[in-house]
Amino acid sequence: MVPPTSLIGSFVAADYAVFALMLLVSAAIGVYYAIVGRGQSSSREFLMGGQSMTAVPVALSLTASFMSAITVLATPAEVYRYGASYGLFSLSYVLVVVVSSEVFLPVFYRLGITSTYEYLEIRFNRATRLLGTVMFIVQTMLYTGIVIYAPALALNQVTGMDLWGAVISTGVVCTFYCAMGGLKAVVWTDVFQVGIMVAGFLSVIIRAVVLQGGVSNILNHAELGGRLNFWDFDASPLRRYTFWTITFGGTFVWTSIYGINQAQVQRYISCKSMTHVFSLYINLLGLWIIMLCSVFAGLCLYSVYKHCDPWTAGMVSAPDQLMPYMVMDILRDYPGLPGLFVAAAYSGTLSTVSSSVNALAAVTIEDLIKPYTHMTEKHLSWTSKGLSFLYGALCIGMAGIASLMGSLLQAAINIFGIIGGPLLGLFSLGILCPYANATGGLAGLLSGLVMSLWVGIGAQFYPPLPEQSRPLGLTTHGCNFTTAADAFNWTTSPTEPSLYTTVLQQNTAERPFLADNWYSLSYLYFSPIGTLTTLAVGLVVSLLSGGMKLNLEPTVTLMKEDTMLFCFYKLFKERVSDLSVSINNLQDVLSLSTTFLYSFSCHPYLGHETSQREQREPIGKQ
Repeated sequence: MVPPTSLIGSFVAADYAVFALMLLVSAAIGVYYAIVGRGQSSSREFLMGGQSMTAVPVALSLTASFMSAITVLATPAEVYRYGASYGLFSLSYVLVVVVSSEVFLPVFYRLGITSTYEYLEIRFNRATRLLGTVMFIVQTMLYTGIVIYAPALALNQVTGMDLWGAVISTGVVCTFYCAMGGLKAVVWTDVFQVGIMVAGFLSVIIRAVVLQGGVSNILNHAELGGRLNFWDFDASPLRRYTFWTITFGGTFVWTSIYGINQAQVQRYISCKSMTHVFSLYINLLGLWIIMLCSVFAGLCLYSVYKHCDPWTAGMVSAPDQLMPYMVMDILRDYPGLPGLFVAAAYSGTLSTVSSSVNALAAVTIEDLIKPYTHMTEKHLSWTSKGLSFLYGALCIGMAGIASLMGSLLQAAINIFGIIGGPLLGLFSLGILCPYANATGGLAGLLSGLVMSLWVGIGAQFYPPLPEQSRPLGLTTHGCNFTTAADAFNWTTSPTEPSLYTTVLQQNTAERPFLADNWYSLSYLYFSPIGTLTTLAVGLVVSLLSGGMKLNLEPTVTLMKEDTMLFCFYKLFKERVSDLSVSINNLQDVLSLSTTFLYSFSCHPYLGHETSQREQREPIGKQ
């Protein structure tokens, strides 16, 4: 039974103390690296950490950068509504890490670039570089706006703190330590914040397990509710989550993040050697841990509210508020733990926003300022810090747009699909296709962007119907409310219509043909559409415009020596060669030993061998 809203707990002094401590530690890290780095006056040291970072902190920072408040708040809500098939993203992460480390990382590290988009000018031309830079800036600012808005919404719901006060405080704190300490502050703050995120998840999970009588009961409830739907091989592209949408579509989405996104590539380049760049593989463990926590938290959410859905009952205004609602419900008797969970959501935001702000400053310096000015390194360093403040302020403003985007998780992935997909296609074209030229690259990028914008914007106007996306059933038959309707004032914004009310209204309206086909594709397919369109158009146009005559430096494309498979083959070949030499040496030794023993056995005083030979010779002659 869901308790009445009037009984839902609220923040107490211990919660505020835990939350404030997280903010203070994050800010202190920025101040520390600002003091330590006072002698470092170059923009590259500020933006790239002096290329002195090691594998473990970079790995944790990679995990934190895009495991934001959206992961803490929205992923459990998606599992609650669509089932644990979301956990199949763990398979996508493996493919993403392999592709990123084998295809993109070696080329970027070899070229030693600060901005990912420098590669586009080296490979194609300046116009392609500028277009790619602008697309990245727009993508990152939109995404960062969502990331800032998500935890502010959670704070608003569980503490009554003013929504926009929370938005501004979020932006100010992360902008502060990012602008003060540069990439080193961002990386080490990420390390701290990953720990906070995991601790926040565990506090909720452990309490839910105790309340529900153990892990087995939670899994049984999930199975009875159809939530353990891992192996759904339905090939329909309209289904929101299936094995194919997640493993195929999800791989494209996350490769556009881990393979070419400036925020991630900047960390690879900051490593002191290619050995430490293999932090990408260490990061895989962190991704799995966060995914396991978020998926199981979603199953706990279903187990607790399986008979009374707070969203359908009107106790929350959006699915993204379900997790903070449960936190204040089941942890209200444990002062400090609600604060820990909100600190976890906030930590996700700080890590992502700081990474984004640092990346935005880097691409602006390298792509829009350095090529057109002759500033000294000292001036560039100060400009980098100023840009960090500027982008922090702009990202806070973008949170206003995020409040209009509906589901936070879908909105975030839509942005990476619509803009990141074509960019992934362009970089793939340059690295994998030696005969792709500037004309083909630009034509492919524009074509991919048009296609992904078409399907993405269409999906915003005509969301897929439930019979296409197929959310799992939710019920309110177990609710037992004894308070008046106006007592449900836990949410401070007006209650929005539920999914089913919205769908009923859509059914009564006339929908065009494309709405139930093209616009109803799973949002995870937006990225493959942009990527594959860019590749196909880019290849055709390049071939038609003389791409076969292109004479490229081999360093700008993927070489077989770059791949780990070739390294393993080379190592295997060397070991086999060494073994062959050892075997030959052993054979020589054995041959000498045999000759010596034979000569020794033919000695006249050891005549038994001679006698045997003499006895065998007549038989042989016969």
